[in-house]
Amino acid sequence: MWYIISSYLIIWVEETSMFINQLNIPIHMDKIYIKTLGCSQNYADSEMIEGLLSAAGFNIVQSLDECDLAIINTCTVKGPTDSTVKRFLTECEEAHKRIIIAGCYPQSQPSKVSGYSVIGPSQIPRIVSVVEETLAGNIVTLLVPERADKLSLPIVRKEGHIEIIPISQGCLGECTYCIVRLARGVLLSYPKDSIQLRMRRGIGDGVSQIWLTSQDTGCYGMDNDDGYHLPELLKDCCGIPGDFLIRLGMANPDHVIKNLDPLIEAFKHPKMFKFLHIPVQSGSDEVLKRMRRKYTVDDFKTIVKRFREEIPRISISTDIICGFPGETKEQFIDTLRLIQELKPETINRSRFWSRPGTKAEAMKDHVHPGEIKDRSRFLSSEHERISYEKNKSWVGWSGKAIIESTGKDDSFVARNFAYKPIIVFGNLKLGQRINVKIFHSSIYDLRGRLI
Repeated sequence: MWYIISSYLIIWVEETSMFINQLNIPIHMDKIYIKTLGCSQNYADSEMIEGLLSAAGFNIVQSLDECDLAIINTCTVKGPTDSTVKRFLTECEEAHKRIIIAGCYPQSQPSKVSGYSVIGPSQIPRIVSVVEETLAGNIVTLLVPERADKLSLPIVRKEGHIEIIPISQGCLGECTYCIVRLARGVLLSYPKDSIQLRMRRGIGDGVSQIWLTSQDTGCYGMDNDDGYHLPELLKDCCGIPGDFLIRLGMANPDHVIKNLDPLIEAFKHPKMFKFLHIPVQSGSDEVLKRMRRKYTVDDFKTIVKRFREEIPRISISTDIICGFPGETKEQFIDTLRLIQELKPETINRSRFWSRPGTKAEAMKDHVHPGEIKDRSRFLSSEHERISYEKNKSWVGWSGKAIIESTGKDDSFVARNFAYKPIIVFGNLKLGQRINVKIFHSSIYDLRGRLI
């Protein structure tokens, strides 16, 4: 069944509907505000939270001032995100709001959230009861991990033209700096039928983009023995009828290189955005060993070069940590040389943040914060130079794009086949397909005219 509530489409699965009806949940007048931090997987979780609460009759509002209860779905990858959580909690308390802390922060650092109702990422199906108990003045703690397919839950799609589908939870990594694994656990790949059912329902509603997301998409299916891995999933997803493009989320190099040829073939399909997010983290094999990243710099080079040989216009996005414990200036220079050699279109740079409970927290030889800051700035400057030169190569290109978001001064941001951001103006709407010609470029985006 399909329901439209507050201009958002709620995807309702029959089994979930029967489950909620059996609980005899009343219609609520309480107003709930949901704030989301972090990655696309967190945004997918928030869509599930809103779907369940809307189905139970709660009124979802768009500001803290309006609400009776606030839910903050948290990220805890870096220190600054923890500070954002604390600031929001202070705002809620000063406004005398009931509070629920959801997501990775309470799951990985439970000692820091005492006195609040908390719910972990795998406990989302129980959000209705947590809200009810919290509104009644009780404190609820639901942090025991559960392994279950969450794709059958109802959702409220926050961006009506984009379907965000988690394909798994957890990962197979052992990274010494990563706190997310403490929150989301080991890999659980969701069934292909559940993923494709969500796709078909979104496509039936006219979504223009499918985002396949997870902590590490590259290891999809590697917790099973049936040989059905990411390339097979992408092939089947691209085979679903409809006018849409698929954006694949981050995939680690150690898993990509195991399936390199079939992945390249999958990316050649016209329904795939030519966009590969593959984090290298460092250009030094010694640093990668200390990080417990299960690949080498040469592995990363092989992946990027092979993809570009087969798909020349593909956009490469990578992640780099500046100032990992023990990183010498020479090892940081190795990272700069790697970037200068491969020239990725996007670099998500991060200063090293010591996260509680990780092995990196206890490492010796931490780099001075001032030095980390300098390295981050140097990397940013180098990448801006590369990005400016690469974006200039798109001037004169013309082709199809999809309106993805609104921009500044009544502009829109469109994405072409390589997921390049294109600033356009016109009487447009989100999800609309357009024809555009690039007439200008900057460090960060392209500028286009409708044709």
